[in-house]
Amino acid sequence: MRALCWHGKHDVRVDNVPDPGIVNPRDCIIKITATAICGSDLHLYDGYIPTMQPGDIMGHEFMGEVVEVGPGNTRLKVGDKVVNPFVIACGQCFFCGKQQFSACDNSNPAETSDISLTAYGSIMAGLFGYSHMTGGYAGGQAEYARIPYSDIGPIVVPPGVPDEQVLFLSDIFPTGWMAAENCEIEPGDTVAIWGCGPVGIMAIKSAFLQGAERVIAIDHYPNRLALAKKNGAEVLNYHEVKVRAALMDMTAGRGPDSVIDCVGLEAHGLSPDNVIDLAKSQVKLATDRPHVLREAVMAVRKGGKVSIPGVYGGFVDKFPLGAIMEKGLTIKTGQTHVQKYLPQLLEMILEGKVDLTDIISHRLPLNQAPDGYKHFKNDQDEWTKVVLLPG
Repeated sequence: MRALCWHGKHDVRVDNVPDPGIVNPRDCIIKITATAICGSDLHLYDGYIPTMQPGDIMGHEFMGEVVEVGPGNTRLKVGDKVVNPFVIACGQCFFCGKQQFSACDNSNPAETSDISLTAYGSIMAGLFGYSHMTGGYAGGQAEYARIPYSDIGPIVVPPGVPDEQVLFLSDIFPTGWMAAENCEIEPGDTVAIWGCGPVGIMAIKSAFLQGAERVIAIDHYPNRLALAKKNGAEVLNYHEVKVRAALMDMTAGRGPDSVIDCVGLEAHGLSPDNVIDLAKSQVKLATDRPHVLREAVMAVRKGGKVSIPGVYGGFVDKFPLGAIMEKGLTIKTGQTHVQKYLPQLLEMILEGKVDLTDIISHRLPLNQAPDGYKHFKNDQDEWTKVVLLPG
């Protein structure tokens, strides 16, 4: 089959690789009908996430048709149309029992789990297409994919529903939803969101659906800000204003009730702290560039909530822990418990309560995926979301 494979920093290629097969009884094989490039894929593309190996198949946002089912799976059948979560979860461990699926204890194989145990103090769950630290599983930017624990992961979609309406259940819609849920939004709340990429737009939609009165979105790309405004947000261009001062002016000097960092470890901009972070990362003295997180912590009101769906991978310095303590802030973060949210969010889509397709800017055949990555990184204002079509 054809698959998009990682070969190094800024080097991804469509290769011919062996077709996947059933390995464990609970597996299934799906023929992928739609997949997408995620903002967190760019962290792999940029070489920020360790333990990638040449030939690794990329991609964790995908859906398709079940073409083979293992003997231990009685939930799926050949011909089912499914959306697949990016998180791999067994459904039986302590954490899955608490619906904390992205903390699954069993989906990261023993031969790879020690990496995250050393880096983070605990074993990470397995993720599709996201380095050997998370299991080394082949991703979904391909013609076919093997789905472990497929009696827990994929959700069946009714026939006739267009792929693009439900594809983003695989990651970014549940991620935006959980980011807003972590804010514990109350009626009348104002939520500030940094980053108007795909997750940021989903967080805007989710915050309003969960009852926010105002959402303020921060970015600098005009098209992204326009899309945020189209979804009901007030917008700030950080090239034109001092963000914290503007947020104070917009909230009667109090600050937003909650803040969401949808940017993560590769923050941009020429603020002094970010320039220092960039310089240190270039000489391997730092891993992450947390300018947005610092700014969000300083901007949120006393007693407020800080939600972090943006990916961080290592250590940060100049972190305002004193502000967190003195202001009495609550921080919630983590990889998304996708399986927890899928039934509820699918129902919302089917009932017409939310449209996820407005973020799609480009649709490409799989063989043009390397160009898609290049443009998604370098032309982020025009390339807001790229859907790849393997067929």
